[in-house]
Amino acid sequence: MSTAMASALSHSVLVLNRYYMAVHVVNVRRALTLLFRDLAEVIHIESGRYANYDFLSWREISELRAAYDDAEDDEQIDWIHSVNFSLQIPRVIRLLSYDKVPKQGLRFNRRNIFARDENRCQYCGEHFPTSELSLDHVVPRSRGGEMSWENIVCCCVSCNVRKGGRTPHEARMKLFRVPARPKHNPLVALKLGNPKYESWKTFLSNAYWSVDLK
Repeated sequence: MSTAMASALSHSVLVLNRYYMAVHVVNVRRALTLLFRDLAEVIHIESGRYANYDFLSWREISELRAAYDDAEDDEQIDWIHSVNFSLQIPRVIRLLSYDKVPKQGLRFNRRNIFARDENRCQYCGEHFPTSELSLDHVVPRSRGGEMSWENIVCCCVSCNVRKGGRTPHEARMKLFRVPARPKHNPLVALKLGNPKYESWKTFLSNAYWSVDLK
């Protein structure tokens, strides 16, 4: 698989249940599998309204759009190109027989901590790839520090070593931002800051994008 293809398949797709409520965020590979198996349909926003497409009709629409050079140059649209056809990457799909609603509450985990802190070390303020980041207890566990939104921050390896088992004050290190429980799902919040995912806002009201989307 080419690097471009792998990158395209890693984009995110918002998944709605049968009642058009957001329930998941998946990568393109998983979304296309659901579409190909007729378990889901594409929801595409057009002129303020949304249209529904199965896999075959979405492929046909994509090929028509790909015929126009300006569509290929649109930075808000991503494509998957194969030998036989070009497919516009959908941003939203709807499951045809899934009725469950999203769980209330945000999951406290490494992925959401990194997303909340935007992959930025909360001591030196620099951005790092996930592989070069760790989690740090602001108040060390040896001092009774808890595993909580308010006491865990994203931290680079260098700053983590420098801080050691001390508090930031003892290590003469200043927090970039005071850690807190996010009001909204941090992964979704990051996506909504990207114009490519503008269509997500249609389905993510305050009632639903503050809950845990698996």
